[in-house]
Amino acid sequence: MFLRLITDNFARRPRRKLLTAAALSLGMAMATAALSVSLDVGDRLAKEFRSLGANLVVTPAADSLPLEIGGVDYRAVNAGAYLPEADLPKIKTVFWHNNIIAFAPVLDARVTVWSPASKQWSSSGVAAKAALIGTWSGHSVSLSGGKTFETSMVKTNPWWRVEGRWFNEAAPECVLGTQFAEKSGLKVGDPVNVSLDQKIWITLTATGILSSGGPEDETVVAPLSIAQKLSDRPGQYRKLYVSALTKPEDDFARRDRKTMNADELERWSCTPYVSSIAYSIGQVLPGADVRVIHRVADGEGKILTRVQMLLWLVTAAALLAAVLAVGASSAASVIERRTEIGLMKALGAGSATVGLLLAAEQLLLALVGGGLGYGLGLVLARFLGTKIFGVPPAPSLLVLGVVLVLAAAVTLLGSALPLKRAANYDPAPILRGE
Repeated sequence: MFLRLITDNFARRPRRKLLTAAALSLGMAMATAALSVSLDVGDRLAKEFRSLGANLVVTPAADSLPLEIGGVDYRAVNAGAYLPEADLPKIKTVFWHNNIIAFAPVLDARVTVWSPASKQWSSSGVAAKAALIGTWSGHSVSLSGGKTFETSMVKTNPWWRVEGRWFNEAAPECVLGTQFAEKSGLKVGDPVNVSLDQKIWITLTATGILSSGGPEDETVVAPLSIAQKLSDRPGQYRKLYVSALTKPEDDFARRDRKTMNADELERWSCTPYVSSIAYSIGQVLPGADVRVIHRVADGEGKILTRVQMLLWLVTAAALLAAVLAVGASSAASVIERRTEIGLMKALGAGSATVGLLLAAEQLLLALVGGGLGYGLGLVLARFLGTKIFGVPPAPSLLVLGVVLVLAAAVTLLGSALPLKRAANYDPAPILRGE
């Protein structure tokens, strides 16, 4: 009988029910879209942030007098210790190995550069001094189990642009910084002779002109093996850049690891904070100092926090509008049904029974409106995801459950005062027409 009363009343006054369902649907659609995008935005933005470059830098721990300003290392490139290139595959054995999307070692050397293709150098017979950067342009790292991992400086520094093509690591080739090429008059295809002590010369072929917007524009970039041969540092590197997908650091992540208890340390280690990933890399690279490039990591955190805050504010505004709309509709419905409510109470229905009946009707309406809102919200989330990130977020049963709970909460909150008023009606004045 109770269910019959609910369903019969739900079928009556369809216009008011449709208006209430429409208000709920719009509010729940905004909530669905915001929740779907919010759950997906962290991973999407993390991938987009990788265009900012590496967020971790590895240097020898034995280096003295470290100098870091804004996350950038300003130590002399030829000073201090070196790290073995053979240890680099260990990076992909850490707990967060799937979050490490690229890494590239660097070995710098101050070299003498000369080329017969340069009119300035050929006429004067004077060579020039320049920095040579040895790195990977497309390297395959052998991992355990016969797997390989493709990485390069192109992935850790994606804003580097090369006119022409990158050098082949197996060939004596190089790319020239745009300012260096302009000063020397060299172009793609010209031979470039480099030497550390002007006794042993290596001839490289320029395959491209590099534009980075940084000091690399004044350098020669060549395969790591070339820099190792010139510096007499076989199998070694000076610095390593690592690009990892991370979760923006919060106050907990910024705490000193040494002050954490066992549970806190486990929670910190099992969260992909940039600091916890840095710690895990340091554990597998003996003699290495892994540091966070804070200007990149902090920028990611601020942007993600603001985007999520905007989504939550929009959701809160939509839910508030839904509460007001449901409240107005519920109040009007209670006024219309005063006679019906008075008759039920005159026949013996208590205040609790009347309140329960009206609340059940509202919850049924919330279920319908929440379901419609979820479907509409998926369409909106797909549109927003495609426009902003190029990929729509996947539907989630978790979001469906949250939306239905929100719809019920919004409906009950908006209907609370009208339902309380209806439950406390005195049937005698109502039935007398007062």
